[in-house]
Amino acid sequence: MNTLLHFQNQIHYKADDGRPGGTNNKRGARGADLVVTVPVGTVVRDLHSQEVLADLTEEGASFAIARGGRGGRGNRAFANSTRQAPKVRELGEEGEARWLSLELRLLADVGVVGFPNAGKSSLVSRISRVRPKVAAYPFTTLQPSLGTVEAGELSLVVADLPGIIEGAHEGRGLGDRFLRHATRAKVLLHLVDLAAVDGRDPLADYLAIRNELEGWEELRERPEVVAGNKVDLLTQQAVQQWVEEFRSAGVELHPVSALSGEGVQALVGVLAECVEERRQVVAEPTTGGKQTWRLTPEESAFWVEERDGILEVYGETVERLVKRVDLAAPDGLAYLQERLTRMGVMAALRRKGLQEGDRIRIGGVDLEFEQ
Repeated sequence: MNTLLHFQNQIHYKADDGRPGGTNNKRGARGADLVVTVPVGTVVRDLHSQEVLADLTEEGASFAIARGGRGGRGNRAFANSTRQAPKVRELGEEGEARWLSLELRLLADVGVVGFPNAGKSSLVSRISRVRPKVAAYPFTTLQPSLGTVEAGELSLVVADLPGIIEGAHEGRGLGDRFLRHATRAKVLLHLVDLAAVDGRDPLADYLAIRNELEGWEELRERPEVVAGNKVDLLTQQAVQQWVEEFRSAGVELHPVSALSGEGVQALVGVLAECVEERRQVVAEPTTGGKQTWRLTPEESAFWVEERDGILEVYGETVERLVKRVDLAAPDGLAYLQERLTRMGVMAALRRKGLQEGDRIRIGGVDLEFEQ
């Protein structure tokens, strides 16, 4: 799987329910896990807070979106020496649910960025076997594509990204959708049109795109190689003038021609050196096997608050307990109070001034305290 397009047709995913128990103390079958597959490089966020919950950058990595509810126990589970035929049971819990947003960021060694029509697709097709669409108009590339480049013993993955315009990091044009793919790249290849076919200034174009890259915090310090394309349309003297002008701005320019192949192999060599150096600096995380992200927090302690004359108890464990116990059963309320006493909840309520006849609220359930 290499896209998230199938999520356009289905957005709700629900695991199977568990099964009820049977006679002779038989347990009900558990509901089967539901596994949703996504492409490598998928970033998972909470839909509302946009907090990153998981970054699945490795094949086989997985994470638990939500836990299923625990099954309820029958009265046999509550039998003891003093209560041999208890009239109490537990109800099954509801499973967890959450809304997520999925974002795919391509994994590449080199991300090719630049203004539309700078020749990015032509260069990628020259140095790799991928054949992106090439045409003489802006925004020919609407979807990122990956190509593999052989540089001696080193193999590089190059991402051809759609053209970026000014204001892209603020949502203008298509760039904001694809700048995120550049955050995966170890090195950026910034391509400018030296021939100024569209009447643009190459150095001004470079500075404009540089400003967009710095608008993304993850890209500000990313290593960059700058190449000037379409030198086949210029004289050697004009090319040298541009090299000097970029150098005066503190930028090392590598002249190339995606059409004729001039300077391309030298550029690939420079990219290979940068990627190899970057790989040594930023070591890939090693998980020693399948990586598992667990999003559900551990159970928290309880706390008591007084609101409108009612003592309310909060906490995942105690709220789950109240929801699980069947209070309609004859011994249900007595069992609940026994459990709350063992957990220290009753002692905490008494410290808050609990008296007989007072109302208690736990997990939305109102109870009346009796000695």
